[in-house]
Amino acid sequence: MTATNLTDARIGALVPRRTPYEVRDARLRGFGVRVTPSGRKRFFVHCQHKGERVWKTVGDFGAIDVAEARSRAAGMLAAIRWGEPVPARPEETLFEAVAETVFGQYERVWKPRTLAVNRCYLRNQILPHFAGRQIAEIDRPDVRGWFAALRATPVAADRSMPVLSVIMREAEAMGLRPEGSNPCRGIRRYRRKGRERFLSDDELRRLSAVLRKHAGEWPLRVAAIRLLLLTGCRKGEILTLRWSDYREGHLFLRDGKTGPRTVWLSQPARDILDRIERTSRWVFPAATGNRPHCASWLHSAWWRIRAEAGLGDARLHDLRHTHASIALRQGETVLAIGRMLGHRNAETTLKYAHPSDAMIVEAAETVGAVLGKA
Repeated sequence: MTATNLTDARIGALVPRRTPYEVRDARLRGFGVRVTPSGRKRFFVHCQHKGERVWKTVGDFGAIDVAEARSRAAGMLAAIRWGEPVPARPEETLFEAVAETVFGQYERVWKPRTLAVNRCYLRNQILPHFAGRQIAEIDRPDVRGWFAALRATPVAADRSMPVLSVIMREAEAMGLRPEGSNPCRGIRRYRRKGRERFLSDDELRRLSAVLRKHAGEWPLRVAAIRLLLLTGCRKGEILTLRWSDYREGHLFLRDGKTGPRTVWLSQPARDILDRIERTSRWVFPAATGNRPHCASWLHSAWWRIRAEAGLGDARLHDLRHTHASIALRQGETVLAIGRMLGHRNAETTLKYAHPSDAMIVEAAETVGAVLGKA
């Protein structure tokens, strides 16, 4: 992170970027200025105290100069070190100020894409309703009213709610709301028609035939699609594979959606990788530049392949659901399937492991046979 001797002239010369960024002061450890995309420049202190990160706003550049801000920051840092409470000013406890502080704390927790998407929901769905309100005054009826106002866009509403919940939860941790007062807790999400599906045995046979037909024309794209089906990996995990990630018969993913993980490969999956010529450090290198192919490269082939195979609107992500469903049909446990897919909890796995009609009929017959004897 950039550190420099902060002066009024240097802060005045800082220009906004597409995402917020910070410049730390070289003279006072833990003191810095944060520049938001709107051009706002806010002084802050950031330090560790008893194993917890403490983040406090000092004031806005323009309202106070850097000398006064540094003096205030030194006093705040001393109070934090001695365990004394640092009272929050009204402008610090406005919803938008707290939200910005929380996003600053989560920059190292959320992945860059997650951070960008969540910031979009904050800007478009959350701030228009809650900006200007004191964080402690927002209660459950306020949140219910906001959520109801988004009924026309249920997807955006459902995905905005966790972002708002994180802000409220962190506000409690900062002492800005009573403990256990998160107004988002218990509010039911909108019911949306699930998009998840898995391919039937007949659809898999048709897909296999079409993939064989195009293997000579699109060798890498066909290989990528087969790997998606055989591994249950996410599209991004396959497209960004490096050859160095493939060793000892496994894939050692550096940074999947849920962090680094190991993917155990079946023999058919290893055979596909072993047949690919190694012309780059990437398994699926783009034609130009030292980078992997983007998603559109694979989607363009998939749309044609699924049309020829008669798969309707099946998505590439549905191959991951298919992988999980076949594992379930073969008697694998939810725990094992979750490990294969890289899930953190069983609830997520259950959304992927779709039982087939045949499995349900078989289960009904099994239970009926037992109860019938009784």
